[in-house]
Amino acid sequence: MTDPHDRANYCYRHPDRQSFVLCQRCGRTICGECQTPAAVGVHCPECVKEARGNAPRLQPQVVGRVRSASRRGVPVVTYGIIGVTLAVFLLQLVTGTGNGVVTRALAFYAPLEIVQPWRAVTTMLVHGSILHILFNMYSLYIFGAELERQLGRGRFAALYFLSGIGGSAAVALLAPGNFVVGASGAIFGLMAAFFVIARSLGGRSIQLLVLVGINLAIGFIVPGIAWQAHLGGIVVGGVIAFLFSKTRHRSKRAVQIAVLVAIGVVVVAALLVRSAQLVGLL
Repeated sequence: MTDPHDRANYCYRHPDRQSFVLCQRCGRTICGECQTPAAVGVHCPECVKEARGNAPRLQPQVVGRVRSASRRGVPVVTYGIIGVTLAVFLLQLVTGTGNGVVTRALAFYAPLEIVQPWRAVTTMLVHGSILHILFNMYSLYIFGAELERQLGRGRFAALYFLSGIGGSAAVALLAPGNFVVGASGAIFGLMAAFFVIARSLGGRSIQLLVLVGINLAIGFIVPGIAWQAHLGGIVVGGVIAFLFSKTRHRSKRAVQIAVLVAIGVVVVAALLVRSAQLVGLL
């Protein structure tokens, strides 16, 4: 039987194991199984657990850079969309921009929407040519960066993607047989939002209105351009921007979120109902 006076010479976690090694932090006796090597001496399990809990959590370098950029006001959502879109276009170049596997998998086609609902979003990532993507990404860089700083990342993301989905919904309603690619619906939504917000703040935006009008007119004149998507994006983007301009005060945030969700539900429902009609489900 172990002498009670010699208990200090036995591991505090394993009373049947004699040891003369002490934890460098708390001074308790620990056996070989309970010892964790430290910079100086060894530590017991409790001290190791406490040290880990108090240690600063490390994060991947890229995560740290993104968070740092966010705190500095860098439009990370805008840059993220541009980066992903360019990456998808590189895949299109490899597989074929016109009828390649990536284009076919992601482009919008109204009759398929009811069974492949992601196409209303993924169509914003695929483009028909280098000029097509350059125009859209440059416009996103110009208008998106400024709108993201004004609205915040969450509101800007909602504006961009709902405008794009609104463009797809307009195509489904007005030109259901068209095979459509591009972020033009979302881009025109940003332009409309920029105009509405500028006007609400008392700014002069005649030049922007002329720019939007010219680009919208080109869609009617030049063949192969889905002017329907442009029109849908303008309507949805303008409505959302009007909502934001009228609910800027913090006390109206709940109303803003509720109406924004309602707009999203209406746009998505219109798209899915039209798609179901096209395939004979309704």
